[in-house]
Amino acid sequence: MNISAADVAKLRKATGAGMMDCKNALTEADGNFDRAIEIIREKGKLVASKRADRESSEGVVLSKVSDDKSFGAVISLNCETDFVAKNDNFIALADKILSHAIANKCESSDDVKALIMDGRTIGEQVLEQTGIIGEKIELAFYSCIKAANVVPYIHPGNKLSTLVGFSKAIDNQAGRDVAMQIAAMNPVAVDNDDVAPEIVEQELKIAKEKFRLEGKPEAMLDKIAQGALNKFYKDSTLLNQDFVKDNKSTIRQYLSSVDKEVKVTTFIRFTLNV
Repeated sequence: MNISAADVAKLRKATGAGMMDCKNALTEADGNFDRAIEIIREKGKLVASKRADRESSEGVVLSKVSDDKSFGAVISLNCETDFVAKNDNFIALADKILSHAIANKCESSDDVKALIMDGRTIGEQVLEQTGIIGEKIELAFYSCIKAANVVPYIHPGNKLSTLVGFSKAIDNQAGRDVAMQIAAMNPVAVDNDDVAPEIVEQELKIAKEKFRLEGKPEAMLDKIAQGALNKFYKDSTLLNQDFVKDNKSTIRQYLSSVDKEVKVTTFIRFTLNV
C-alpha cells in the first residue's frame, strides 16, 4: 500500500524511530498506525535482548534539584558509544527522565523505571531506545538527596555530576563552590566522624605495614599510623580539604566565612569510568 510521508513523520514523532524503520513498520502493519507503533516497540525489545551482554560504559550523568531546592537527584543514562552520548536527543531523554523522577520524589532506580511518563513506564521507554538507537541503553545509576537546601553541579561534558545538601539556604555561589569541590577532589565523607569504620581500619593497616617495611620500631607503629590517618582525613574529607579555589583555607573555614551556621549534611558524586 501507499505510505505517505506525513504518516511516516507522524510515526517518527510518536516513537523517535528512524524514517526507514517507521516506513517499514507502517508497511508491515498495512498502514495501521497503532500496530506500527507496536512493531517498532517489539523490534526495540528484540534488539535489546540481543545486546544485553554489551558494555554500556558511555552516557550522560546529570544532576538537578526540585523548584524548592529541598530534593535533588543524580542520574546516569548509559549507552555504548560517545557518539550517542553526545546526541542532543539522548541528553534530552536523560534530562526528561530526571525531571520526572524529581517531580515524583523517586528514591531508587526501580522507582524511576516504574514511573509513568507519556503514558508508559520509563523502564519500557529506555528499553525501546535500544531498538531505536541500535545500542544498549540503560538507566545505570540513580540516587537522591533530601535537605533544607540541595545544590547540583554538572561538570562540562556530562560525565560527572554532584549534589550537596546543606542544613539551610546558602548563597548560590558558595553552594556551587562546594559542589564543584566535591567534583574536583572526590572526598569520601563530609567529616572525619563520617568516614566508614572499614575505611579507617584499612587506612591504619596500610600505614602500619608501610612504616613496618621502612624499619620503624614496632612500638611506634600505632602512633605513626595515626598521624598518617590524620593526613588521610585532611586529604579525603570534604570539610577538612583545602579549598581548590583558595588553598589558604579549608572548606570548613570557607563555609564559616559565608555563614557560621550552615552545615553540609550529605553529598553524592557520580562519574562514568571513561
